[in-house]
Amino acid sequence: MKRRDCIAIAFSGLFGAVTALPAHAQTPPTILVVGDSLSAEYGLARGQGWVALLEKRLAERKIAATVVNASISGDTTSGGRARLAPLLAKNKPDIVVIELGGNDALRGLPLAGTQDNLTAMVKAAQAIKAKVLLVGIQVPPNYGGDYMQKFSGVFETVARGTGSAVAPFLLRGVADGPDAEANFQPDRIHPLASAHPRMLDNVWPALAPLLK
Repeated sequence: MKRRDCIAIAFSGLFGAVTALPAHAQTPPTILVVGDSLSAEYGLARGQGWVALLEKRLAERKIAATVVNASISGDTTSGGRARLAPLLAKNKPDIVVIELGGNDALRGLPLAGTQDNLTAMVKAAQAIKAKVLLVGIQVPPNYGGDYMQKFSGVFETVARGTGSAVAPFLLRGVADGPDAEANFQPDRIHPLASAHPRMLDNVWPALAPLLK
């Protein structure tokens, strides 16, 4: 056999080995959820919240992904912003889901601060090449129509300004229906376990494209 034929065979074997690498050799993406009590299973048994249901849905659809739930009951956008950097460094997420803002409204915090904190969190996640999904929330009508509209608009504004995805209202179909009270725990703030599948359905259409 001539030398050039040996070289050709060697290169052929090399490229054949490269193209034969299995698809599952890639590391599954990590989804980091940074939220408040709505994502932290407040008042629920473990495994009943929408984030836990997300893990089950991914498994059922054979979508390889790791979900890290870093949600804390009572957290605000300021608190989330303060603790985000260590979470990014530790988990190195491919997708960051930010579900914060409801407690800002409950405490009457300025909207400008909420918007600034959310923007900073999105940009910090994008700086490590993570995709970002903002999960919006709305305040009850008793806050006043003007404040209600401005608050819900914060999430859309941040999403447009940063090029991130947005799920407009986590509690759509839960808090805005005719029998809304039946969907909540006695505190009328935290949804029952039966409402969390709907909450996941509200997040999924915006999250699913980020997994591709």
